[in-house]
Amino acid sequence: MDLSLFFAGTAGSVPSARRGLPAVLVRRGGDRLLFDCGEGTQRQLLRSVGLVDVDSVFITHFHADHWLGLPGMLKAFGYALVEESRPGHLDARLAEQLGVVPGPDFGRLQRGETVAGVSPDQVMGPTREGRKVVLSGDTAPSEALAIAAHEADVLVHEATFAEEEIERARQTSHSTARQAAELARDADVRMLALTHISSRYAGPELRDEARAVFGATDVLRDFDTIEVPFPERGKASIERWSERKARERGPEGEPATRAEPVASP
Repeated sequence: MDLSLFFAGTAGSVPSARRGLPAVLVRRGGDRLLFDCGEGTQRQLLRSVGLVDVDSVFITHFHADHWLGLPGMLKAFGYALVEESRPGHLDARLAEQLGVVPGPDFGRLQRGETVAGVSPDQVMGPTREGRKVVLSGDTAPSEALAIAAHEADVLVHEATFAEEEIERARQTSHSTARQAAELARDADVRMLALTHISSRYAGPELRDEARAVFGATDVLRDFDTIEVPFPERGKASIERWSERKARERGPEGEPATRAEPVASP
């Protein structure tokens, strides 16, 4: 496997006519690791090996000449929050029948240990999957995001434009509502939440465009909440801020609960 160090900048403190500020690109096989990112690193790479996709950036210390180039290197990041799978349910009655004493030994079975000759697969139900939430950030349609979002409980995806503005979306590296829905459909996600709505849209028109492709879509508004239960307990659901406030105020517009004066003894 190839291993190389490419010096994009070798100056100290300030750049000179011949030296850029500190930045070393380590290339190992398909990995690209950038150590330090001085101001002008993006331009240095463009002038030499090209603006490669960097997997990770490592800053050696926080003197400005070692990190001021970061803003030019950053892209619209996406994140996948993935919970570990959980043990299945323990059949306590069966475990007792097989000779396991209730108490700490039940916990040992749930942790995967064999107790009194009883193995977990004899008394434990199937493994239960954890939850998965994916947030795209600003992005054009991306195969990497589709892979990361596979079978997510919730995909939060930008929808800056409607499909009629697809060329504008392409020019600015954004997505249309339809493109977000196509990605959600292809990735088998369970709910698509559209955000990053341009001020030219009210919201429902983007929702309807997306739902024509992927039904489990909604456009989020400020202060809305998505509750994500464990998969066996149902699907994710949206609590609208307006509905919450209405519920708190009660049917007549008055607070649902209020403090009553209490007479002093």
